[in-house]
Amino acid sequence: MTPIYKRIVIKISGESLAPADDGLILDEMKLSNLATVVKNVVSQGVEVCIVVGAGNIWRGRLAEKIGIESTTADYMGMLGTIINALAIQSALEQKGLDSRVMSSIAVNQVCEPYIRRRAVHHLESGRVVIFAGGTGNPYFTTDSTATLRALEVEADAILMAKNGVDGVYDSDPRKNPNAKLFPELTFHSVIEQKLGVMDLTAVAMCEGKDIVIRVFNTDDIDNYGKVLSGEKIGTIIHK
Repeated sequence: MTPIYKRIVIKISGESLAPADDGLILDEMKLSNLATVVKNVVSQGVEVCIVVGAGNIWRGRLAEKIGIESTTADYMGMLGTIINALAIQSALEQKGLDSRVMSSIAVNQVCEPYIRRRAVHHLESGRVVIFAGGTGNPYFTTDSTATLRALEVEADAILMAKNGVDGVYDSDPRKNPNAKLFPELTFHSVIEQKLGVMDLTAVAMCEGKDIVIRVFNTDDIDNYGKVLSGEKIGTIIHK
């Protein structure tokens, strides 16, 4: 079956790459599983970008606890995303995939600077592009990075990969067993109801744009294929 999206941005959290219990920041199996998913997606002719967070390395609440100023803390988080991006690149290369890490913060010894035209060229050449360094500015989340880059490279969809959560609910399903899943939402309704799917600034950037956000559970890696085939799983958010 032909995928319904030609170019996608996969947004994953840093926590999703970490082991559950041994205190390390990265898990070999989780990186390998992600690389396998991306390889399967690329094999269908889909152009793939990845945006990763850094919650496995650095959290803002730790900065508050030890007295680090918020702007500095944000830059520390951006550097953490570069570490995760390089780890993902290594995992992709082990699966035989060509990839590029592009950073909004200049670290030319380890990755390329983010240049939109170059990113698009990489995608058109069949390479996976991993966007690191956030937006390059403090006070913006990696959700905003995912939306910004998706709009810049004219992606068709943002895939919000969630661990243990099937989509967007009216309340936290881990706390409320009667929480209601929304199969479909508009960007405006997400903002109006302040639903916690992603940073609301990121959602606001999508209003009026021809892009969709797919929120789904990644505990089952087959869900990526289901999303690409057009199956209505999780939550679909659109204009």
